[in-house]
Amino acid sequence: MRWWSAANLVSNAGTWMQLTVQNLLVLQVTGSAAMTGLSVAVQAAPGLLLGVAGGAVVDSWPRKVTAAVSQAVLGVVAFATAALVAFGMLNTGVLMALAAVTGLIATVDGPACALLGNDLVEDRDVPSAIALGSVVHSVGRLAGAALAGGAVAWFGTAAAYVANGLSFLAVAAVIPFLKPVRRPQRAARSPEGRTPAAAGGSRPARKRARGGAREGLAFFLRRPRLVALAGITGVSAVFGRNYSLTLAVLVTGPLAAGAGDFGTVATVLAVGGTVGAVLAGRLSRPSVRLVAAMAATGALLQVAAGLSPSLTVLLLLVAPMAVVESVSDTAGTTVLQTDPPAHLRGRVLGVWRSASTGWGLAGPPLLGLLMEVAGPRGALVAGGLAVAGAIGAGALWHGRRTLSATVVPARRAAEAEPLPELAPVA
Repeated sequence: MRWWSAANLVSNAGTWMQLTVQNLLVLQVTGSAAMTGLSVAVQAAPGLLLGVAGGAVVDSWPRKVTAAVSQAVLGVVAFATAALVAFGMLNTGVLMALAAVTGLIATVDGPACALLGNDLVEDRDVPSAIALGSVVHSVGRLAGAALAGGAVAWFGTAAAYVANGLSFLAVAAVIPFLKPVRRPQRAARSPEGRTPAAAGGSRPARKRARGGAREGLAFFLRRPRLVALAGITGVSAVFGRNYSLTLAVLVTGPLAAGAGDFGTVATVLAVGGTVGAVLAGRLSRPSVRLVAAMAATGALLQVAAGLSPSLTVLLLLVAPMAVVESVSDTAGTTVLQTDPPAHLRGRVLGVWRSASTGWGLAGPPLLGLLMEVAGPRGALVAGGLAVAGAIGAGALWHGRRTLSATVVPARRAAEAEPLPELAPVA
């Protein structure tokens, strides 16, 4: 797990180096902001359309092989992009093709690497492993963004892609030496009520995944806690969390601060996210209820942030906001990756990737429209209230449903119980 985490830290730093300069590169090549947005959409499209199919591939093939191959191919794509940039051969068509290929590979790479990390520890340590992955992601993001400026200044734009390619190869080189924990076979049930043995659980993985993508989607839709988790995360992603957009406009607009001040806000968000992931690592059994409580708390803090009278007050609110939202995200990821039976986890993650890509694409335009109508303060306040209100309404509905499921059967049983016979009167 230590080797895997170190390799992922290098990979995350390389990825964020590339992401830091990628939009700038597209803008330089095409000269169009619209084409820059289109390249982002093209890269996200495979996750939206083929996420479930990518998860089925992860369930069908050995996880180490799948992760190693996908990481190596992503490295090749990064090196190819660097070469095209260096020789001035990059054009709009090639850019879109590379974006589509990257997005397609990521539909397999994402769930494969996530589940491989969980395979390296005992079941009781999976929440801590997921939290460690969140810490690695946050630290890699900070390091990558910081290194990107120096690399581009000294060696040019292609250097960021070369560094990212090397980071992918580092992960691919480590994977063959990882030793997953041996877990006993368990009699978990499939959505149809069959045990893994009856459903092919004792056969090789590619035969066990014969149900294909539809089985993963059916399991997801029949699992109320996963549907609730998707609802909480989706509404939070659409009406909150897009702080690179909303807080940037708030800081440079109503608060009359500069780009450097927003950099300070972004740093506080990243540090708070890291602290939240560390705290989440101490959770032994995260639940959807915890995810909802933390998401609602973050939404209320977002409302307060929208009303901030000064940058200092905003910074004081942003720190706990990042902490509770990181705890919510990490707890939700733990539920998502541990709730399904092992032979369905890749497909469930594929369903999640499709859903999360959808709300990830819908969120920024909706928030942009809301800011046009209500301004940055109004967008933050309205978005936070929408998130908190939706979570509160869902909690009330769940509570009433649970109460009905408990009280009605008890009342029917009491009504069906025969009355005691009365003793004869003398």
